[in-house]
Amino acid sequence: MKIIQVIFCSIILTTITYSQVVFEPLWHDVYNYLDRLSQKGVIEFDDLFKPLPRKYIYEKLAEVKKKSDMLTNLEKEELEFFERDYELENSNFENEGQESSGFFKEDSSKRFRMFFYENNIIKLNVSPILGYGISWPGKDKNTHTWNGLSLYGYLPAKIGFDLNFRFNNEKGNSADRYKSFTPVTGIIRHDNKYSFDYNDVESMVSIDWDWGYAVVAKEFMEYGYAKSGKLVLSNKAPSFPFILLKIKPAKWIDFTYFHAWLSSGVIDSLQVAQYNRDIFKSKYFAWHALTVTPLKGLDISIGESIVYSDRIEIAYLMPVMFFFIADDYISNRIDKPGDANSQFFLSVSSKNHLKNTHLYSTIFIDELTLRGIGGAIVPDNVHVLFNNSRLQLGFTLGGSVTDLPFNNLSTTLEYTKIYPYVYGHHSPTQTYTNASYLMGHWIGHNADLVYLEFNYMFLRGLQGKLWGEYIRKGSSDYSGQYDYPSPEFLFGPKNYYKYFGLNLKYELLHELNVETGFRLNLTSNQQDNGSFIDNQINEFSFSVYYGL
Repeated sequence: MKIIQVIFCSIILTTITYSQVVFEPLWHDVYNYLDRLSQKGVIEFDDLFKPLPRKYIYEKLAEVKKKSDMLTNLEKEELEFFERDYELENSNFENEGQESSGFFKEDSSKRFRMFFYENNIIKLNVSPILGYGISWPGKDKNTHTWNGLSLYGYLPAKIGFDLNFRFNNEKGNSADRYKSFTPVTGIIRHDNKYSFDYNDVESMVSIDWDWGYAVVAKEFMEYGYAKSGKLVLSNKAPSFPFILLKIKPAKWIDFTYFHAWLSSGVIDSLQVAQYNRDIFKSKYFAWHALTVTPLKGLDISIGESIVYSDRIEIAYLMPVMFFFIADDYISNRIDKPGDANSQFFLSVSSKNHLKNTHLYSTIFIDELTLRGIGGAIVPDNVHVLFNNSRLQLGFTLGGSVTDLPFNNLSTTLEYTKIYPYVYGHHSPTQTYTNASYLMGHWIGHNADLVYLEFNYMFLRGLQGKLWGEYIRKGSSDYSGQYDYPSPEFLFGPKNYYKYFGLNLKYELLHELNVETGFRLNLTSNQQDNGSFIDNQINEFSFSVYYGL
């Protein structure tokens, strides 16, 4: 920890005054709005890695305003609505001695707030978090209530901060977010048979300068563009604490690094014997990616990550480091597994090279081992080479088109395939998980998915989404991960899932939302005798909430 403190303090002392960084939560609708406009070529929007600073979003909204002639009437109304949410980012600390504040009133932009305060030392916004949701899956009834508080603000000398926490309770015979096979964010819960409680908390402190920023936080992070689930970083697992460094030395290049502390869920038996209580093994995650933009609308990103355990390694605290090779040095391995689990990934995104169209792809390589390379005898032909290989990777191909055949309609089509044993590892403390939930795509390994979505904006704040997905899933077993060759795709019992849904969401006021939806779940699960059991569940849902 002393090393981390020295690094972070050094960054603080060497930066110059510019602006502050507070992240906008991943589920804010402004992301979809700006992404849609970048897809149409109105602006350039760097959203491959999220969350993004509120200051950056404010600057992009200001850029959109200068090009209002390129917007539809509805997009102009949305712009005016979103602009009012960034009043704190629209001011500075130069007006010494002046202050403005309010409690359950509108600020100068006519945006209602529970509490805001601003002077030449601090800018602060505080909002309640309140919500109630109810769903009827089949004959069951489930309820979800939550409450909490969200605050964020800025201090001079480039310091930003935020904190939000929520207390949750869910009840019902089928209320179970603990299951892994769902895109819903996982939880760490305390429960009895039909009711369970859990808490969420995110927090951050940041400092920034004109070409980057550094953050200490516990937040959600995402990497990629897919709507049906993200291969590399998703919000499936609970948020985790990390230190992050973001550098953008030129308009065409971007570098992101973070080091995270994960929850292993693996009890350290030696520590238990010594302290007579459950103590879990330490688990860490280092990640970095370089993104280049050779021409407007085209982003190419390549990166690497590594999961390791037991003790912090200085090599993985170095932002500019080849983690895979560092593992060779640390483990001193000779024909034996390393002491960490490394991955590589590549993403390509093209916006508006085809009019109003976004094309994107991501590949995630967990392991690519070709027997005969690296010391063994090379097989006589390529067919034999790949028959004696381990191919453990996943990929996503997707595309979205907007304003076709009419304005304010966006259509998305995606395909994701994840080969057997991706995300796994022989050591349970080095799997690609946090608190036992995948940090990547929620469908897991040995599965594929086709996703289709139609999203239409009826009026300012009111959007409808019609969607469907088809999933094939084989065995979830990892016991043969290190055998040659890799098993065929979809090995083991087959499971087929067809989901169809219709969702309506209306943001009446800033942060005040009403949602309703219908979902049809069709499943077919293969049994030991080869037969299939089919099941159908219709689910209706309704929720109203204030705060993200």
